Amino acid sequence: MRFGWVPVAAGIAFGLVVSPAGAAVADPKPTINQAKAKLEKLNNKADKVVDQYNTATERYKKAKTTYAKLNDSYKRKLETVAELRSQVINMAVDNYRLGGDVTSLPSIVGAHHPENLLARLALAGQITQERAEKLAAFDRENRGLKGERDKAQEALEAADRERDGVEKERSEILKLIAEQKKLLKKLGAYNPGNPNSVGLKYTGPASGSGAAVLRFAFSQVGKPYVYGGTGPGGWDCSGLTQAAWRAAGVSLPRTTWQQWAWGANRKVDINDLQPGDLIFSEGLGHVSIYAGNGQIVHAPQTGDVVKVVKLSAYGRRLVGAIRP
Repeated sequence: MRFGWVPVAAGIAFGLVVSPAGAAVADPKPTINQAKAKLEKLNNKADKVVDQYNTATERYKKAKTTYAKLNDSYKRKLETVAELRSQVINMAVDNYRLGGDVTSLPSIVGAHHPENLLARLALAGQITQERAEKLAAFDRENRGLKGERDKAQEALEAADRERDGVEKERSEILKLIAEQKKLLKKLGAYNPGNPNSVGLKYTGPASGSGAAVLRFAFSQVGKPYVYGGTGPGGWDCSGLTQAAWRAAGVSLPRTTWQQWAWGANRKVDINDLQPGDLIFSEGLGHVSIYAGNGQIVHAPQTGDVVKVVKLSAYGRRLVGAIRP
C-alpha cells in the first residue's frame, strides 16, 4: 500500500477527504509573509487615500475661508445699504418739512420775507446736491448687494461639497486603519507611539536650512503616525515635511501631491541627495526627508511612529526628490 511514500501535501489532502461529513474545517491562518504582504498593500492604499483626504481637507478649508470673506463683505455692504436708506428717508422727511420744492415759482412769489427765502434757497441747493450723491450711492450699493449675497451663497455651497468629500475619504481611511491595526497586532508590530516624545538630537552632516529641517524632524521621532496629522502630538508624512521646512522658514503646501507639484523646478537626482531633500515614493503617496549618511526620517504609516531608517530599507519605490 506504500503509505510511507505519500507526500505531506497529499497526506493532508487525503485527511480532508476522509473527514466526517458536515465537520467544519478551519481556514488556514495566513503566514507571517502573507500578513506582511497584505499590510504592504494596505499601507500603499492608505498612502493614497490619506493624501486624497488631505487634499479634500485643504479644499474645504479654502472654500470655508472664501465663504467667510465673501459673507463678511456681504454683511458690510448690507450695513452700508441700511445706513444709506436711513439717510435717504431722513432727506425726504427734511425736504417735506421745508414745504416741498422751495425753488418752485409759487414758493418764490409767496415768500413774505426775502431773507428767509434766500436761506431756504441756499439750504435747498445743498440738499439737492447731497440728495443726488446719496441717492446715487444708495442705488450703487443696493445693486451690488445681490451680487455679494450670491457669491457668498455659491462659496458656501462649494464648501459644503468639499466637506462631503472629506467625510467620504475619512470613512474609507477609518476602515483601512482598522485592517492595518488588526494585522499589525497579529504580527506583534503595532506601535502606538508617544505624543509627548522629545525625539532625538540631530548630529548629521546637514548645514543651513537642511540642519534646521532635520533638527525639527528628529525632535519628533517617537511620535505616532496620525492620518491628517499636522502635530504637535502626531504626524502624517506630508504634515511632518511641511512643519520641518516651516522651521527653516520655507512654506510648503500641505499635501504630498501639492509638495511635489510645488517643487516641479526644484527636482534633484536620487543619486545627488543632500540632507533636507524631500524624497517621494512612486504614486506620490508618501514623502520623507533625507537625513544624510544614507538615512531618512519620516512618518511611515498607521501603527508606527516618526523614525529614522536607512534609505535602502525605505520599502517603497521612489519617483524622485526635490530640494525646497
